[in-house]
Amino acid sequence: MKVRRIVANIETSDVAAAKRFYQDVLGLDVLMDLGWIATYGSQAKMDVQVSFMAQGGSGTPVPDLSIEVDDVDAALDAMKTAGFAIEYGPADEPWGVRRFYVRDPFGRLVNILSHR
Repeated sequence: MKVRRIVANIETSDVAAAKRFYQDVLGLDVLMDLGWIATYGSQAKMDVQVSFMAQGGSGTPVPDLSIEVDDVDAALDAMKTAGFAIEYGPADEPWGVRRFYVRDPFGRLVNILSHR
C-alpha cells in the first residue's frame, strides 16, 4: 500500500470565503466545488508530506498549513495587496527557507515559503 495524496480539511460555515485567499491571491485552481465543499489545488504532481512539530521554528507557533511557492516575495506582496496581515516575516531561516506567516479567512495560520 502507498499513500497517494494527503488532503488538508478546514471546517467552515462559509466555504466560498476560501476563494479570495486560496484562488485569487495564491492562484490555486478550483478542483471541485459541490457547495458544501470546495477543493483548491494544482494539477502539478507534488511530494506527499506530513510534518509533526513541537514549534514552528525560530520560536514561532506551529502553523496549520505550509504552502511552498516559487516566489515568496511575490506571494508576500499579493497577500499585503489583498489586505491580509502578515504575522511573521518575511524571514530567511537558517534551514534554507524564506518564509512568512499569514492567517487565512478561517483563522488558520499559514506558513508560505520558498526554498533558497
